[in-house]
Amino acid sequence: MKLKDILNGVEILETKGNLDVDITNLGSDSRNLFYGGLFFAIKGFTLDGTKFIEMAVKEKGAVSVVVEEDFDMNNCIDGVSYVKVKNIRRSLALISNNFYGNPSEKLKVIGVTGTKGKTTSTFMIKSILEKAGFKVGLIGSIAVYIGDEELEITDRTTPESFVIYKYLSKMVEEKVDIVILEVSSQAMVLDRVTGIKFDATLFTNLTEDHISPKEHKDMEDYFNAKLSLMKISPYIVTTLDNEYTNRIPKLIENTPILTFGLTEKNEVVGKNLKPTNSETTFTLCSNGEENEITVSIPGEYMVMNALGAIAISRHFGATIEDCKNGLKNVKVFGRSEIVPNKLGLKIMIDYAHTPSSLESILSTVKPYTKGRVICVWGVGGDRDSKKRPIMGEISGRLADYTVLTSDQVRTEEPMKILKDIEVRTKASYKSI
Repeated sequence: MKLKDILNGVEILETKGNLDVDITNLGSDSRNLFYGGLFFAIKGFTLDGTKFIEMAVKEKGAVSVVVEEDFDMNNCIDGVSYVKVKNIRRSLALISNNFYGNPSEKLKVIGVTGTKGKTTSTFMIKSILEKAGFKVGLIGSIAVYIGDEELEITDRTTPESFVIYKYLSKMVEEKVDIVILEVSSQAMVLDRVTGIKFDATLFTNLTEDHISPKEHKDMEDYFNAKLSLMKISPYIVTTLDNEYTNRIPKLIENTPILTFGLTEKNEVVGKNLKPTNSETTFTLCSNGEENEITVSIPGEYMVMNALGAIAISRHFGATIEDCKNGLKNVKVFGRSEIVPNKLGLKIMIDYAHTPSSLESILSTVKPYTKGRVICVWGVGGDRDSKKRPIMGEISGRLADYTVLTSDQVRTEEPMKILKDIEVRTKASYKSI
């Protein structure tokens, strides 16, 4: 594909070299390019992409480079085409969309965002829609799937835009009907989903998280990043039971919105919750009908995830029976996941990374535990440090025994992270 043909919609400041050059691949990691590549020299939080232009060209065979507006075009390598753009991350998304043939226009795309429940909700939606007869693709924080086939294990909630478009293109080739895409707040800020045509979005909730110098300055900034996804969606599913998401109907007035939750103010409501340590049964109240639903994952918060999944799946034609069948055996890696073991112990793995999610999982297992609740956990470095003592207090109050571990410390001193947690953990144990 010619370079000039994939620049549609991009705000170009300056070019140098031949725009008729053939582009065979593109990306922002010089190591993954090959001959005919288009390299995006992005200046990130830790790495400066301009430092890798020579490698991309001379070692990997890149024939063109996209640079940011402060790049000195006098430093161009001879024989290589350069395109200077206004916003390089947005340009990466738009060019990727053009390169892969606008794949989202040939698919139904569901975006799922929120602090908690994104991954679980995507798997629930996938399971329900597959019961309804759809071929479903999923791009999220665990892996990329087409049906039961795992294409790639992922290392972030939302991949870079060119990776998303590559997989959307493959899903078009594989005749996928509906794609479910996990969308983080950083994905919105960094233009990773720019150009994607969403058919509906689910906003699960918003709670304290991702407040740090490298993420969001405060909760309002965090909320607005999430809200920006709702603003490009023609149909929204969210809850009125959360202090942030309940503002959405007033902030976005001209888009159909379906609400779900555990209170009567919502349209899709869950009642009569009956949780055990292996599943949760509840009554689904919707459109004047009541149906009993069983989710194969324990916890009140799993009912909220199930309600959101049901609400958005019904929009795409899933029946109540599809919802029942899709939820009764759904499994999600690392989310209230029971670990088989020869000792006969009840071991559960859960991705509880916020105060509210940690409190939810511990409150769920506590009533059904015959012995002690031992909580083994840690938090990442270079992220919201204010939640550490809060989570420490929760673990100290609800668990019988707490084991603190290191988890992705990044550039922080591991012992400092542990001490931030420990102070409130110890205080909680002393008070009970």
